[in-house]
Amino acid sequence: MSPDDIRVGVDIGGTFTDVALTHPGGLATAKVLTDYTAPEQAILDGIAAAAEQAGVALGDIAQVIHGTTLVTNALIERRGAKTAFITTEGFRDVIEMRSENRFEQYDLNLVLPTPLVPRAHRFTLNERLGPDGEVLLPLDPAEVAEMAARVVSGGFEAVAIGLMHSYANPAHERMMEAALRAAAPDLAISISSVISPQMRELPRFNTVIANAYVQPQVSDYLGRLVARLRETGVGAPVFMLHSGGGLISVETASEQPVRLLESGPAGGAIFAADFARAHGLDKVLSFDMGGTTAKICLIEDGTPKTANTFEVARTYRFKKGSGMTVSTPVVEMVEIGAGGGSIASIDQMGRLQVGPRSAASEPGPACYGRGGAEPTVTDANLLLGRLDPENFAGGSITLHPEASAKAADRLKLSAHDAAFGITELVDENMANAARVHTVENGRDIEHFTMIAFGGGAPLHACRLCEKLGIDELIIPPGAGVGSAIGFLKAPFSFEASRGLFQRLDGFDPDAVNAALTEMEAEAHSFVDEGAKHAPRTTRLTAMMRYAGQGWEIPVILPHRALEAGDLPMLQSAFEDAYRTLFGRIIEGLAVEVTNWLLTVSTVLPEVAPAIRHSAGSPAETLRTRPVFDAALRETVEAREVARSALGAGKMLEGPAIVVETNTCTIVTAGFVVVGQGDGSLRLIRKERAA
Repeated sequence: MSPDDIRVGVDIGGTFTDVALTHPGGLATAKVLTDYTAPEQAILDGIAAAAEQAGVALGDIAQVIHGTTLVTNALIERRGAKTAFITTEGFRDVIEMRSENRFEQYDLNLVLPTPLVPRAHRFTLNERLGPDGEVLLPLDPAEVAEMAARVVSGGFEAVAIGLMHSYANPAHERMMEAALRAAAPDLAISISSVISPQMRELPRFNTVIANAYVQPQVSDYLGRLVARLRETGVGAPVFMLHSGGGLISVETASEQPVRLLESGPAGGAIFAADFARAHGLDKVLSFDMGGTTAKICLIEDGTPKTANTFEVARTYRFKKGSGMTVSTPVVEMVEIGAGGGSIASIDQMGRLQVGPRSAASEPGPACYGRGGAEPTVTDANLLLGRLDPENFAGGSITLHPEASAKAADRLKLSAHDAAFGITELVDENMANAARVHTVENGRDIEHFTMIAFGGGAPLHACRLCEKLGIDELIIPPGAGVGSAIGFLKAPFSFEASRGLFQRLDGFDPDAVNAALTEMEAEAHSFVDEGAKHAPRTTRLTAMMRYAGQGWEIPVILPHRALEAGDLPMLQSAFEDAYRTLFGRIIEGLAVEVTNWLLTVSTVLPEVAPAIRHSAGSPAETLRTRPVFDAALRETVEAREVARSALGAGKMLEGPAIVVETNTCTIVTAGFVVVGQGDGSLRLIRKERAA
């Protein structure tokens, strides 16, 4: 590695800001508490700490890669710009009417998400395009000018334009955009034919509104971050990780911030996928648990599962269907409120519940001694002996067990019973989420290997494997800052999309090929911003369904010009994908394509195969200490070992605790832990260990 390869990844989470810096001597990491008032300050502090650890000057950093929850938080907390929405006459209330889905069927007091744009700020144009892009009702230039004047006089900070069927013909949206830019050059304007040119007006309108709503704030934050980095001596270019798991420029992120919705969790999935390839694992369950949430993702054949829609700002947190659906490429994962800072309480029926509220970094868990008074998952782990109060976060934070015990009094249980109940409930909630996620994707979870990372995952992963029937678990090196490391392994990529409806019995290959050519040129232009001469791969996906169905499934197709003779191939590819998800196909129904997705990515470097060990010589232990084993329902004496002592071929039988700076790994009595050639820890059920 040359000095030019000094790169830094930064992930801002709900509790901690994680930094990973690669340099000629290896990897330096830092974990600092997130600063909500000035998130860029935590980034600067973390980079400075990692650079000092690595012995490199800030000016030697060649590249900064950043992922942020700023977009998600702004949508959840409604902290965006004053936004106007311009749409077609008759469709003003689409975003409020939503879909027919009732996510809590028997709740008479169902609370739906409040639209980002109130009705008084939603305006209509007397125009209409058909689904094939034909002009059914022309847009009057006088009406456009009048609308532009109305928006400017309204004092709006941002405008979203979403007209019916603009994915097929953007002319009317472009006309309105041009008038607004002439009237107010500094106004933030988003148009749906650029942000989400796909069929289905509800997610398309939601997406363009969300983009406009956060654009001024994100643009200001990114500009401020780049300026502060320059002031401290970091002159490197800054790139952002988008939700689909690739890198884009700061400029693109400022224009299309909706692509940043899940940027942090996507980095974790990339991190896990890298180790899945190194270990030759084709079925992996990625488990990322931090201070606020836990995320689970399926990784098959070394690639995280992706989707083109995502729900944000749910009114019933973590309840599918209760949020605002946006259409943007995203690494598909299930997320639950189970982080180290998740707060435990007793509900109205006297039952213990954990989350979704979180103590986050301010004030943090009770044991942090920063003013928190409610019991959290971290407090429970401390009371069960899983955390060392004198050696948490490398000794940078001293924990206070007496504060955790006092907080547990709120639950009207003994400190031990409260701690056991909290951790078991959290683990069971995560196990249920993993079961549902794999079943929904037509998979059997017991055939998967788990890869766990994040500050909290190594504490819970072994117990989770016991509940799920998983026999093998990998804890990669640097697991405590896994998402930040994943940023450094991400390719430059961009997904272009088009709404182009085609029935296979009336398939028009010329129209499809023309659209694909445009999409490929668009995607390459964005990748050029960060990797102009790098080799690339292209993936083509068709969103397909049976005629009459209300939703479609992704079908991977070969990337080449399509021909009329490809109809059997398209039919077969759809049926294979449908059968995988649902177990059977439906004979005799016509098949349709609604949207086309084309992703261009730089080629990932080859991953060196890890030398895997199933057994080895005993590792040197530091001491023993009491730890509660949930499966045995008793406190056991666990051997504590430094992670550095578990080199390749070193092993230790559970119960054991593996300690390191940014996290610690709990090895339950039913598992053994073996050091691997790449620095990973491999946890295997004792009956399977060699």
